[in-house]
Amino acid sequence: MCVKGPVAQIIHCKDLERVFVTYKKEEGILNSFKGFFQRQHIEKKALQSLDLQVDSGVIVGLVGANGAGKTTLLKLLSGLIHPTSGLVEVLGFKPFERKPEFLRQMSILLGQKNQLWWDISPLDSFSLLASIYGLDALSSRQRVYQLAEMLACTDQLQIQLRRLSLGERMKMEIIGALLHKPKILFLDEPTIGLDVVAQNTIRHFLEQYVKEERPTILLTSHYMDDISKLSHRLLLMKEGQIKYDGTVDQFMELSVQKQKVICTFRHPITQSKELQWGGLLQAGQDVVEADLPPEQVSEFLSELRSLGTIEQIRVEETDFEEVIRGFLEKDVGLR
Repeated sequence: MCVKGPVAQIIHCKDLERVFVTYKKEEGILNSFKGFFQRQHIEKKALQSLDLQVDSGVIVGLVGANGAGKTTLLKLLSGLIHPTSGLVEVLGFKPFERKPEFLRQMSILLGQKNQLWWDISPLDSFSLLASIYGLDALSSRQRVYQLAEMLACTDQLQIQLRRLSLGERMKMEIIGALLHKPKILFLDEPTIGLDVVAQNTIRHFLEQYVKEERPTILLTSHYMDDISKLSHRLLLMKEGQIKYDGTVDQFMELSVQKQKVICTFRHPITQSKELQWGGLLQAGQDVVEADLPPEQVSEFLSELRSLGTIEQIRVEETDFEEVIRGFLEKDVGLR
């Protein structure tokens, strides 16, 4: 996807760090009492020396293992927590100051936390949110129905929130987050726990919404389809640092990719044989699989043809999720 038209810098971070301090306590009441006077403090660097610039009107996908710093970064940028050191500016404001002028232009949606009221209908919640943001009641109601139509959930607006399914509740949370037309939206796992249909609906909605209203969105997700299908830009985080910053296509090109080759022999192999590419072909085996770099596939197939008649060959490309998983298992980055 590409974004056309003029752009402006929305996010600017320089040498951003966030350190969480906890303390260690051994088991038992006596050790609890000792902890009041002599504590063993532990420092955890959630973010370290992080530089980031983001322009308007793009979806930025954040990928990383648990503890990589994704949610901490979103909380810093939205003003929920303050940095330990470094510079952070969003829309020209210091987020942690939480000025009303800033809060009216941003929104954050945490996939595992509700912002709407559990015991009333979404429509009643949206009326309360409109009052909080000082929005015109008629205009905000029209916007609710516009967003609900895009998300195919108009018939659920008057049902008590607690009686809705997880996917239906998430759609309502998205409407609430977008009610005041924020310029920047932080989404932390918006499709977590949802079924495939609900995931696809929300992905399609976000893609359409960005094209029409041009907000900036920072998105974290453990579903790689969310990232690969939505993001204009990909950030891979590890141990509180950005290890890769670019597009999904560029990442796939830079990554060492392999192809899964599956060959089926017409008749089982009669003798075990050690293959040149490193695998062992057992006697009686009629199917062999190998994960190989593209340049070795031809040599591999030639060797197999010398062992018997091949009835079927299937070559599968490595998908985005497998490449991401391989990256996260390594200690080195790409940047």
